Amino acid sequence: MRRNSLTSFSISLWLLFTAAMLQAVESAKGKYAHMLFNELFEDYSNALRPVEDTDKVLNVTLQITLSQIKDMDERNQILSTYLWIRQSWYDAYLKWDKDKYDGLDSIRIPSNLVWRPDIVLYNKADDDFSEPVNTNVVLRYDGKITWDAPAITKSSCVVDVSYFPFDSQQCNLTFGSWTYNGNQVDIINSLDSGDLSDFIEDVEWEIHGMPAVKNVITYGCCSEPYPDVTFTLILKRKSSFYIFNLLLPCILISFLAPLGFYLPADSGEKVSLGVTVLLALTVFQLMVAEIMPPSENVPLIGKYYIATMTMITASTALTIIIMNLHHCGSEAKPVPQWARVVILGYMSKIFFVYDVGENCTSPKREKEEDHKLEGDDGCQRRHKEVRSHLSNRNDDCDLKKLNGNLNKSYGVHGENVRETVNCCSCYKMLIKNIEYIANCVRDQKANRAKGIEWKKVAKVMDRFFMWVFFIMVFFMSVLIIGKAA
Repeated sequence: MRRNSLTSFSISLWLLFTAAMLQAVESAKGKYAHMLFNELFEDYSNALRPVEDTDKVLNVTLQITLSQIKDMDERNQILSTYLWIRQSWYDAYLKWDKDKYDGLDSIRIPSNLVWRPDIVLYNKADDDFSEPVNTNVVLRYDGKITWDAPAITKSSCVVDVSYFPFDSQQCNLTFGSWTYNGNQVDIINSLDSGDLSDFIEDVEWEIHGMPAVKNVITYGCCSEPYPDVTFTLILKRKSSFYIFNLLLPCILISFLAPLGFYLPADSGEKVSLGVTVLLALTVFQLMVAEIMPPSENVPLIGKYYIATMTMITASTALTIIIMNLHHCGSEAKPVPQWARVVILGYMSKIFFVYDVGENCTSPKREKEEDHKLEGDDGCQRRHKEVRSHLSNRNDDCDLKKLNGNLNKSYGVHGENVRETVNCCSCYKMLIKNIEYIANCVRDQKANRAKGIEWKKVAKVMDRFFMWVFFIMVFFMSVLIIGKAA
């Protein structure tokens, strides 16, 4: 037990000694760091390029890390990103022998104390021209300076919305020195592409790469070359949100347009359905127009909306024409012969259109029609019998009239003659009235048959255009999905 207490006491003493030594080392390093800082910056100036020979090129290594895509403003064509910008270069006047400062090989100091390259984003689209974030730089004993600074950049990006919402975009981030030419400051790529290891996934865009390319450009104003590094951000839009909120409702609404031809003409809702669908698509079209830039490139979904609205407008116009055919009455001309052959003869069978009130699946209806036809034949037969009977009575009347004249010449009584004449006149008036009623009924049936034919023509045309527009909507939907794929 005594041995254990001695062991624990010795361990405690060793820990205290180690902590004291570390604190002493830290104190010593802090002391040497202050001494080093005072000596380095005693005669240092951050206004001049830190090279011993003014004809020597200063190389600046640039590395970009993409952390987050904050926003893509398609209408104003501005990309907002959150970047980590790392720049490293060698300062010829900030070197020291680390052995003279107890092995101190690096210090961290504010970046505004040293010379910094004026590398800026060329295609910047922000109104704020503030200075970069004044973070610390890491200064090594061999003069290498590493400066890591976060930045929220807004860059101009030419947005091509031809295949929206299934589009891909390529946005450039071009970095270069603003005042130094290539003979003074040269920019070197640290990597062949931007660093995406710390990228935070975006809800709208997928990153498919960020290649970096160095360009050396000679501008018209100057003969010296100006190097820059261009990072191309390859973006692919996640289209699920737009499919469920813009495209799918449009497809469902467009399938309602052909159903306007299936509505009965007497319902009074055929034209109102087409107008309602047209207004709904107009609302979606305005929503897309608010997102897209006002350019000549019409997005794919916009083309689909325009084609669908054109189709619905045509269907509404055809509905109005067909309704006029449906309401053709007795004053209309008869159905042309070609229409009877093509529309009533062939198309009605192809599209399963029958007479008004007729149903192909109802044999009871056929029996009722047969009984009705038999009843009509019986009525016609009875009408013929009445007319023949009245004609016979008329002939008898003429015979009686002749006999009356003969009797009158031979001295027969006058009362019998007057009765015979009155009877004949009554029969003649009755025959005239019956013939007038028969002619009216015959004309009424002919006009009614003419109206029924026009209604059947309108119904066949409704069914024909319904299938035509259903096929058009289907192929339009397949076409837009095929282009997206």
